Amino acid sequence: MTDGNYHLKIIAGQGNRLYLRDLWKYRELFLFLAWRDILVRYKQTIIGIAWSVIRPLLTMIVFTIVFGKLAKLPSEGTVPYVLLVFAGMLPWQFFSNTIGDGGNSLINNEHLVSKVYFPRIIIPSTCMMVSLIDLLISGVLLILLMGWYRWLPGWQIALLPAFVLLAAVIALGVTYWLAALNVKYRDFKYVVPFILQFGLYISPVGFSSGIVPEKWRMLYALNPMVGVIDGFRWTLFGQSSVFFLPEILLAAGIATVLLLSGFWVFRRMEREFADFI
Repeated sequence: MTDGNYHLKIIAGQGNRLYLRDLWKYRELFLFLAWRDILVRYKQTIIGIAWSVIRPLLTMIVFTIVFGKLAKLPSEGTVPYVLLVFAGMLPWQFFSNTIGDGGNSLINNEHLVSKVYFPRIIIPSTCMMVSLIDLLISGVLLILLMGWYRWLPGWQIALLPAFVLLAAVIALGVTYWLAALNVKYRDFKYVVPFILQFGLYISPVGFSSGIVPEKWRMLYALNPMVGVIDGFRWTLFGQSSVFFLPEILLAAGIATVLLLSGFWVFRRMEREFADFI
């Protein structure tokens, strides 16, 4: 169809391609919303950035006492139990913060969703940036702890960003599912905290996955965060840590399925967001 100097082409099956183009077009909006979330997170808090350190630190202390001292679960090789727990806590914190904030992000930004057009998937995606800042801040404390225990990582540390990326893909996939479902079914906001609390205890955060019997390892690895946490520890502790390649590959496969399916579900439900909000 033509109208003067304007040409409009309607091509079937090009919706997702155009959507991806819009995501790039609205990249500045993504950065703006991410920066807004960061400011809101730290500007009006009593302890501010310190909360990013206090929360994993307190969790580390509790888990070290419960699993390391009372239950007397083994560490990995010569790795101090404190480092084992804190190294497991960081990727889990990144994952849980992204989902916890992203799952309710559309509801919390209903004024944007109902009035202005832009790819709505930008909103839950920005929550990952705040979680990344928390991860970097907590990572400084991990460096200090490793210095205190005189633990020097090996060449595996170069692969650390790959496991952070894997955690991000898993978190975004789950976030897209929950954010979309939460718009239509508001009781999902009560389900998210339960999922995260349950996931914390079935993931090897406070203990080593090496205690899981060999015959159950692949079944246990269906929780993709098992591969992420084990991989994260391996990059820090090298041969002293548990490294099971099949669970890493399984985590990568599940992450891909979660991201693609989450994107598909979000796109299918996005056109109805304004009606339900």
